[in-house]
Amino acid sequence: MSETTYPNFSFEIKHKSPSSHARLGRLLTPHGAIDTPNYIFCGTKAALRSMTAAQAKSLGADIILSNTYHLMIQPGADVVEKLGGLHAMMGWDGPMLTDSGGFQIFSMGHGTIADEIKGRRNDGRDKMLLNISEEGAVFKSYMGGGEITLTPESSMQIQRKLGADLIVQLDECTAFHVDKDYTAKSMRMSHRWGDRSLAEFKRTNDGKQAVYGIMQGGVYQDLRQESAEYTRDRDFFGTAIGGSLGGSRAQMVDVVGVCMQYAHPDRPVHLLGIGGIQDVFDNVRLGIDTFDCVSPTRIARHGWALSKGAPRERLNMRNARFRDDTTPLAADQDNPASQFSRGYLHHLVKAHEPLAIHILSMHNVATITRLMREIRAAIATDTLDQLEKEWIV
Repeated sequence: MSETTYPNFSFEIKHKSPSSHARLGRLLTPHGAIDTPNYIFCGTKAALRSMTAAQAKSLGADIILSNTYHLMIQPGADVVEKLGGLHAMMGWDGPMLTDSGGFQIFSMGHGTIADEIKGRRNDGRDKMLLNISEEGAVFKSYMGGGEITLTPESSMQIQRKLGADLIVQLDECTAFHVDKDYTAKSMRMSHRWGDRSLAEFKRTNDGKQAVYGIMQGGVYQDLRQESAEYTRDRDFFGTAIGGSLGGSRAQMVDVVGVCMQYAHPDRPVHLLGIGGIQDVFDNVRLGIDTFDCVSPTRIARHGWALSKGAPRERLNMRNARFRDDTTPLAADQDNPASQFSRGYLHHLVKAHEPLAIHILSMHNVATITRLMREIRAAIATDTLDQLEKEWIV
């Protein structure tokens, strides 16, 4: 098989921390470059919640993500392609990533990440995942109930039509509660899916996209090593760490640490679905380059404002203590959303005004982009420990 080339992409490691594995990088794509570490904001259905792409850019967002599974169902990859691809459709001119649909194999078969962490099962709910086999995964569409088959080849074809710069191989995201034997079999099937994804990618490679391989292996360190070596030895452009990372922060750090120990040292590494403030600090130290998470806009819908130095990283704007508080959400953040008073946000949240979600979503995105800027500056000056003490109490 001929080597995969990425003529319009590059990743340069510009600085390595002397006190950890943290690093500064520059990731170049056809739609521009981003400095790393960086945060990929989730526009799952080709829309960031409660804001336009232009508004996200004004808040400092450099790169966004959309979801292959949801877009293949609505409006369909062919429609997205006819509308000019995700960039044109959304009005976003920066880099983009699409996932493969593999996470939906997990979520529709086993439940949510929260279910996994809290030990809950999905047995009482109608499972939308019908079957997983060597060929691929068969889903029940949540629109009309028809069967949809997603294979490594079709995932690549759909992502080609969606047009994101960075795309991801199809994999099975194994659940926390499955045993090691199942995890190993699933991981090795994901490796075979990775080979098929690469072959299909090469068949139509036009230089406009670059593909990431995914490490699996659950919480088992020997499996994580095997999967890291698999991705290292294939000609993926980048590496993504997926699957269950355990039931605690300490276990996640151990699992990611093993992945990074055996990952290709010169490729960008993305941590899938992880993006709490403490998580970012922990994993930047391990060498992670990019993160994604729905949390900044999801918690906004529940009245939470991310805040530097706040307990549990956030403020609960439903709390009565904010009722007549004239303090801005964050006076030291240079965007209009962060200048509204906490008392006003308390009122909007309690009154169930949609404007509350818009303001809090904008504020939370701005807070995360500030976090990443400050982290990059701290890596450059080897002051990451001091910065973490400012953010985490």
